[in-house]
Amino acid sequence: MNRDTGTYVISTTPGEPVRAFVPHALPPTGPALAPAVYVEHNRQAELALARLAGVSGLVPSVGWLLYSAIRKEALLTSQIEGTQATLTDLFDEEAGFKVSNIDDVEEVTNYLRAFRWVEEQLRDPQGLPISVRLLCDAHRLLLDGARGAGKQPGELRRSQNWIGGTRPGNAAFVPPPPEQVPALLADMERFIHDDGTELPPMVRVALIHAQFQTIHPFLDGNGRIGRLLIAALFEQWGLLAEPLMYLSGYLKQHQAEYYRRLSAIRNEGDWEAWVTFFLEGVAVAAGDAERNIIEVASLVAADRKRLLQSPKAGPASYRLFEMLPMMPRFTIERVRQQLDTSFPTATAAVKVLEDLGIVAEMTGQKKNRSYSYQAYVELLSR
Repeated sequence: MNRDTGTYVISTTPGEPVRAFVPHALPPTGPALAPAVYVEHNRQAELALARLAGVSGLVPSVGWLLYSAIRKEALLTSQIEGTQATLTDLFDEEAGFKVSNIDDVEEVTNYLRAFRWVEEQLRDPQGLPISVRLLCDAHRLLLDGARGAGKQPGELRRSQNWIGGTRPGNAAFVPPPPEQVPALLADMERFIHDDGTELPPMVRVALIHAQFQTIHPFLDGNGRIGRLLIAALFEQWGLLAEPLMYLSGYLKQHQAEYYRRLSAIRNEGDWEAWVTFFLEGVAVAAGDAERNIIEVASLVAADRKRLLQSPKAGPASYRLFEMLPMMPRFTIERVRQQLDTSFPTATAAVKVLEDLGIVAEMTGQKKNRSYSYQAYVELLSR
C-alpha cells in the first residue's frame, strides 16, 4: 500500500534545519480504508470484549477487578517508556512500605491519577468531553513531580521534538513543527466528534491513537497520554463498560512491532497493517484479561471456602479477607484502621488468615511486621 499520509516541511531547530512530518487529517483517503481489511478483525475484537464484560460477573465485586486492571495498565504503559517499577512496588507504596525506586513508582501513580481523573470527567454530565483541553489537564497530572517538572506539564510543546537519535538531524522520526500542533489536534478532535463516519468505533480508536503519536504534541509523556486516550475512547464509545483490559501489556510484548507499524503509516501510507495489529491486540488483551479474571475468581473462591470452614474464623477475619483483593499488602495497623477495630482484634484476624496459609508475613521480625496475599499478588504479576 502506498498512499500519501502527510507532507514534509522544513522545521528550524537550533543548529540545523530538519524535515518534519505533518500528517493529513483523519480518516485516511486516497484510497480510503477498505472494510475488507478490518471487518473480521473488528468482529473478533468485539466478541473478545463481550466475553470479558460477561466474565466480570464471576466475582462479587467489579471493584476488585478494576483495582488490579487499572494498576496493571498504569504499570505496563509506564514500562513501555522504560519505568522499572513492578506491581509489588505499587502495592507496597499503597501499603505505606518503603519502596526503593520511588521515582518510578511515582510515575505509575501519576498515570493512575490521570486515568481516574479522565474517567471522572467522562462520567460526569458536567465534565470535560474528550478534547485537547482534557488531554492537557491529564498531561499535567501525569508529569506532576520531580521528573516531569521541566517538561512543560499540561502545555503543548513550543519547540521541535524528535524520536530516536541524539538530535533532530539524525532522528528516526521528526514530528510536526510546534506551530502546527494546535491545528492538527483540532482536526483530530473534530474526527473524534464526527458522528457521520461509517468506520467502526474500534477502528477509529486505532486511527486516533496513531495520529496522536505522530503529532507528538508534548515534550514528554506522549506515549502514555496516547494510550490513555485509547482507554478514554473505549469509555466514551461504550466499547467496554469498565476498564478491565490492559492493552499496554500487548503493546509492550510487541513493542518493536508497535513502533514499526506506526512508522509504516508515515513512511509507506500503510494504515491497514496498523489497524489490523491494533484490533488483534484488543482481542488478545481482552482474552488475557478474561483468563486472569477467571484465575483470580477461582483463587479467591477457594481461599474463602477454606476460611468459612475454619472453626477459628470470625467476623473480623471474614471482613479482612474480603478487603484483600484491594489491599494485598498490609500491616496490622492498616487492618486496624480499615476494620475500625482494636489492635488485638486486628492481630487475631490476621493470625487466622496466616494460619490458614492465605496470607504470609514478609519481614520475619517480631515488630513492625508486614503481610502479603502472596498467591494473589503472583497471579496478577504474571
